[in-house]
Amino acid sequence: MNHDAVNAVFRPALTKMETKADISARVARQIIDTEVAKRNAKTERLKAARLEMEAIEAGKPEENAVPQKKRRPSVKAK
Repeated sequence: MNHDAVNAVFRPALTKMETKADISARVARQIIDTEVAKRNAKTERLKAARLEMEAIEAGKPEENAVPQKKRRPSVKAK
């Protein structure tokens, strides 16, 4: 009988250490995936808020701009 065929049908039982390592790896991946999802959601939320703020500011006239003073024409003495 082919050993690979038997292993394909009947998976060999994992040792106690391999089982614990698999559990630890799975939990670690879940934690990392959760953190990545939270970070991406926060990034998207902040980007949307920034774009909205930029759109609002682009529509407003500049309030802090100082108007230019009109220059009086110089008068020559006769």
